[in-house]
Amino acid sequence: MPLLVHGVAWWLIGLLAGSALALPLVLLLAGTLFVTLAAWVLERRDPRWVVAPWLGVAAAALAGISARQQAACTTLLERRLVSGAAAWLVLDDRPIAKGRGAAVGRGALGLAPGDRRCAIPATSRWTGAPPPAGQWVAVTARPTRTSRGLRLDGAQVARADGPRDPWRRWRAHLGTVIDRTFRSRAPLVRALLVADQHGIDPEVRDRFADAGLVHALSVSGMHVAIIASAILTLGSLLRLPRRLLEPLSLALVAAYVLLLGCPPPAVRSAVMLAVMALSMRWQRPVHDWTALALGAVVPTTDPLVVTDLGWQLSVGGMAALVAARALRRRWRSADRRPRRPATEARRGFESLGDAVAALGAQRGPAGWLLGELLTGIVATAVTAPIIAWTFGRVSLVAPLSNLVAAPLVAVLQPALFLGLVWALLLAPWPSVATLLPDATQPLMRLFEALADVASAPSWVVWPVAPTLATAVGSGLAAALVVRASAARRMAPWLLAAATAVVITVWAPLLRPGPGQLEMHVLDVGQGDAIALRTPRGRWVLVDAGPRWQGGDAGRRTVVPYVRRLGGDVALFVLSHPHDDHAGGAESAVRALRPLRWWESAFVTTSPGYRAALEAVRQVGTAWARVAPGTTWDLDGVAFTVLAPDSAWTAKQHDANETSVVLRVQYGARRLLLTGDAEREEEQWLLAHYPEEALRADVLKVGHHGSRTSSSPRFLEAVDPRVGIASLATGNRYGHPAVETLVAFLARGTPLIRTDLEGTVVVRTDGRRLEIESSGDRWLVPD
Repeated sequence: MPLLVHGVAWWLIGLLAGSALALPLVLLLAGTLFVTLAAWVLERRDPRWVVAPWLGVAAAALAGISARQQAACTTLLERRLVSGAAAWLVLDDRPIAKGRGAAVGRGALGLAPGDRRCAIPATSRWTGAPPPAGQWVAVTARPTRTSRGLRLDGAQVARADGPRDPWRRWRAHLGTVIDRTFRSRAPLVRALLVADQHGIDPEVRDRFADAGLVHALSVSGMHVAIIASAILTLGSLLRLPRRLLEPLSLALVAAYVLLLGCPPPAVRSAVMLAVMALSMRWQRPVHDWTALALGAVVPTTDPLVVTDLGWQLSVGGMAALVAARALRRRWRSADRRPRRPATEARRGFESLGDAVAALGAQRGPAGWLLGELLTGIVATAVTAPIIAWTFGRVSLVAPLSNLVAAPLVAVLQPALFLGLVWALLLAPWPSVATLLPDATQPLMRLFEALADVASAPSWVVWPVAPTLATAVGSGLAAALVVRASAARRMAPWLLAAATAVVITVWAPLLRPGPGQLEMHVLDVGQGDAIALRTPRGRWVLVDAGPRWQGGDAGRRTVVPYVRRLGGDVALFVLSHPHDDHAGGAESAVRALRPLRWWESAFVTTSPGYRAALEAVRQVGTAWARVAPGTTWDLDGVAFTVLAPDSAWTAKQHDANETSVVLRVQYGARRLLLTGDAEREEEQWLLAHYPEEALRADVLKVGHHGSRTSSSPRFLEAVDPRVGIASLATGNRYGHPAVETLVAFLARGTPLIRTDLEGTVVVRTDGRRLEIESSGDRWLVPD
C-alpha cells in the first residue's frame, strides 16, 4: 500500500485511541518507539513502518487534547446549570412533541450565543414551549452528563434574544416541508434525505437493524454517491457536455453536503467523488485505498469525529467495498493461472481455494450475484463490531437483504430528492406540491416491506452484549480481514483475524451473563413490562404489557426481546391482573416457560389474567401467592416483596391497590417496582415500613405517572435518584399527570418516560448506576 494509506491508517488509530482511552502521552511514545524499533529490524527500514506510526502518536495526542477540552467544557456548562445560571442553546430542528406537555430536541449548548470554542451536544426535554430551531436562547435546566454531552431535563427559556443560525433554520424548514409533504412516512424520509433520525420510532429502527438495513436510515456515503450518479444520468439524458457536467455534479453534491450540515459520512463520500473525478480528468490513476484514505481523513479536522457512528459505518463500509473488489480481482487472476496436469489433480477441485477462485471468476448473472453476495458478506463482517456495540445485535441476513435493498435505495433516494425539490418549488400550491412525493410512496412501502420480511424470522438476529474487550477484539478481526485483501500473502492476516475471532467468542463464555444487574423497562405502549437480568444472565419478568384484538405485547415485544439476549426465565411476577399488565402474560409464559409465578391473587374477570393462569397450569410453572417478606436470592440479587398482605388484599375493590411492590437489591443499589400502586397502598407501605426499607435508587413510578400515585410523602421516603414511567405516546388517560411532573421537577429527580425515550435500560454492578435510553448512556451521580 502507498505510504499515504499507511500514514492515514496510523493517524486514525491514534485518534481512536486518544479519544476513547485518553492514554497518557508517555505510554503512547513508549509504545510507538517499540513499534518503530521492531519495524526497523524486521521490515528492513521500510518507511511505512518507521515514519507512519509517529503520525498515530500525534493524532492520539491531538484527540486526547480535544477530548479533555470537550470534557472541561461539559463540566463547566454542567456546573453553570446546576448553580441555576443559564447557558445558551440552539436546536438543530423543531422539537418533537411526544406525550403530555413534553417535547424532545437536540442541539448545541455553549457559554455564549454562537459559541464555537466551547460548544457541546445537548439533548433537551421541554415541559413548556420550546424555542424555534436555529434560534440561540438562554436556558435553565437540570443537567445530566451523558455519553453524547449533556441531557437537559425540564428546560425553560430564560432569554430568547440570541442570534439566529441560518443553516439550522434552513434545515428546520426542510424538515417542516418533509413533514407536511410525506406525512406518516416523514421520519423515514427525513433520515434518508437530511440525516435526521430523531423522529424514527425505536421499534422501526430496531426492525431495520434486525434486517441489516439500519445503515440505510442515515445519510451516508452511499446516499451522496446515488445523488451524484442521478445528476450525471440526468445530465447525460439532457446531453450536457461532459466537461460541464462533471464540475456541475460536484458543485451540486458539495451544495447538498453543505445543506446537510457537513455530516462526516457525506463529507467522506464527497471527497472520494472529487478525488476520483479529478484523477480521471487529469488522467492520473488513483488507487482505491488512496481515495478512501483521503475521504476518511478530511472529516477528522474535528479529531473527535472518529467517535461518530455515521463516520465509523461510512468508513468501515467503504473499506469493505474496496476489500471485496480486491478479492474479486484476486479470484479472477487466480482463475487465469495455468492449471496443473489433469493426472495430478484430484477429482473435482484440488482445494477449497481453487473452488472459491472458480466461483469468483464466474461471468454473467451468476458472477454478478456471487460478487454482490461477497460484497455483502465482507461488509457485514467489517461493520458487525460497530453494529453490535451500538445496537446489541448482528443481522445474519444482512448480505441477502442488502442485495435487494441496494437497487431499491438507488431508485428511492433520487426519487425522494426530486420529490422534495418539487415540494419546495411548488409550496404555494399544496395540492400540486404533493403529486410527485405521493408517487414515491409505493417505493417507500417496498422499502418498509423489505425490512419487515427480512426481520420477521427469529433466527435472522444474533443477539450480543459486547464488552469493551470483545468489541475491540472483533474490530481488530475486521481490520485484519480488510488488510488481508490488500496483502500479497493473505494467509498470515486471515490467520490472525481468525485468532482474534476465537478469542473474542470464547472469552465471554468464561463468565456467562452480563456480570451486572440490568433492568429493561420495555416500551410496550400504555402498560408495563419489565425484564430484570441477573449477573449470570437469568431473567425475572415483571408484567408483560397489554393485549389487543389479534395480538399482545408479550408475543410482539417481551418474548423477542428476551430471546435475542438469551437466558432462562426463572420467575414471572404479575403485579396485578389488569390487562395492561397481564395482557401479554399468556404469550410470555407459553414461550419462555418461567419456573415460578408470583402474584397477589386478587381475582378478577380480566381475560388476559384468566388466560395467563391457564398457561401457568398447562406449562407447569410453580404458582405462589406472595406476602410481605417473601424473599428470593437469585445469582446474588435479592428480590423482596413489600406488599400487599392478604388482609389488605381482601378489603380492596380496585386491583391497582393490590399491586405487588417488589424491592430488588444488588450490592449497594436498590430498585423499587410498584406496579399500579396508588396512594392508599403507598400509605400502607409508609405505615408498615421505616423509610430506610423503602429507600431506592431507581423508582418505577406507580400507575404510569397518574396523579393518584407518587404522593409527596412516599417520594420523600423512597428518595429516588431516577424515576421511570412506562406509558404510551399521547395516551387518552393524560399520563403522566402534571402533578407528577411537578413533583419530580421540584425534587430535581429525572423522570425518564418510555413515551419519550423508548425502552429504558438500567445497569448496575452494585456500586455504579448507569442509564441507557434513546441510544445515550450516562452515569447517575451520587
